[in-house]
Amino acid sequence: MTAATVSVRKKARPYYLSLIGLAITLVFVSPYAVMLLDALRPAHDVLASPPSFLPREWQWNTFGTVLSDSRFLNWLKTSLLVAISSTAIVLAAAVPAAYFTARFRFPGRTAFLLAVLVTQMFSPTSLVVGLYRQFFDLTMVNTYASIIITNAAFNLAFAIWILQGFFASIPREVEEAAHLDGCGRARTLWHVMLPLTLPGLVTTVIFTFIAAWNEYVVALTLMSDDSKKPLTVGINSYVTGYQQHWDELFAASLIAVVPVVILFALIEKHLVGGLTAGSVK
Repeated sequence: MTAATVSVRKKARPYYLSLIGLAITLVFVSPYAVMLLDALRPAHDVLASPPSFLPREWQWNTFGTVLSDSRFLNWLKTSLLVAISSTAIVLAAAVPAAYFTARFRFPGRTAFLLAVLVTQMFSPTSLVVGLYRQFFDLTMVNTYASIIITNAAFNLAFAIWILQGFFASIPREVEEAAHLDGCGRARTLWHVMLPLTLPGLVTTVIFTFIAAWNEYVVALTLMSDDSKKPLTVGINSYVTGYQQHWDELFAASLIAVVPVVILFALIEKHLVGGLTAGSVK
């Protein structure tokens, strides 16, 4: 192999990588493109035979119809309420728990961390009957609190494990310096430790929010009032045995992706930092 050939290959390598990245991007984006095209065609054209990639008849008012639907707005409000409230509860409980387990050695610490890890092995689907029975006895079926508590409980273990690792990686000398300056334990946690663990907090927020936003089985089981259902459950009402509004279903599904995309765009830099923290010493 000549030096000229090697030089050409080195120069062409970035273009190969770009083409591979473009191909992977197209694979992931293609389902959303199909959903968009199906939202812009009449409902009867979605399942028409023979199928066509582009709409035979363009329909531009589908998104406006969905956004003016009071049912959809109620579902959107529920999803936002559940996701935001669950994330707030998880942070409020996980931060002190993770900080305490990272900084103190106490009897049963290892057992506690193992118990937290074991809870990650259980799926809400496998416990949905027990959850329904428990909330039924507490007269909390068909309430926002039942879904919020369930989502917070199933995401708390992940948050503790993530944050515990971040707190443990911070040198103790940082806290000692804060104590010498007159900071108490709570003030040190709030003003010193939390800013240093910002990537971990952002990682916890994004994963908890997405998990609560996408939750389906528990909400389907606990919510029977149509106005209180989250988006994941409510949008199924567009396609039933009596009506098939496929165009509105695809439009609602695309709109449901927007809050998560906005959240990713706002904290993407911190999220990357959280995922790669500790990989380089």
